Amino acid sequence: MAVSISVLVLLLVLAVIFLRSGGLKFTHALVCALLGFFLAGTSMAPTIHNGVAATANVVSSLNP
Repeated sequence: MAVSISVLVLLLVLAVIFLRSGGLKFTHALVCALLGFFLAGTSMAPTIHNGVAATANVVSSLNP
């Protein structure tokens, strides 16, 4: 678990740096994808899933 958290923090820092630097290259997208996979393995995954689902429900209920 400690290694996963360390890798998660490292990937999060890299994703923020890539986001602030401007262009998103293939390597940047790969780091972001790996961050997503590591986040899915943590205890925060159900909370993130519920938040995304709630946001999707709110957006889908809006009428233009």
